[in-house]
Amino acid sequence: MDRALVIKLTAGAGEAERVNQAFTVGASAVAAGADVSFWLTGDSVFFAVPGRAEEFELPHAAPLANLVAAVLEGGRLTVCTQCAKRRELTERDLMPGTRIAGAPAFVEEILADGVQAIVY
Repeated sequence: MDRALVIKLTAGAGEAERVNQAFTVGASAVAAGADVSFWLTGDSVFFAVPGRAEEFELPHAAPLANLVAAVLEGGRLTVCTQCAKRRELTERDLMPGTRIAGAPAFVEEILADGVQAIVY
């Protein structure tokens, strides 16, 4: 697949359906062969902390830990720089393969040719 998909999640565990939808789309896009870049902002950054996705529950939904793992295995997971700092998180606090980056990197990704961006 020649298309790239950038997904930005702005919701934390308190908005379970939005969280699940974003990660389901991300994991499905990875499975379809898309180049997926998944950005976590606000309280969603906690889903990059080991063990947090395992605590998440939503009836009739795939386990969030499996969806996060699929995104990490086939795409890129990024935590917002400012959001991480506000929550006192560093790359050492995050799952392996997760990076911390800011708005300039996000803008560069979404303005590239052939990219579709979605915000949840």
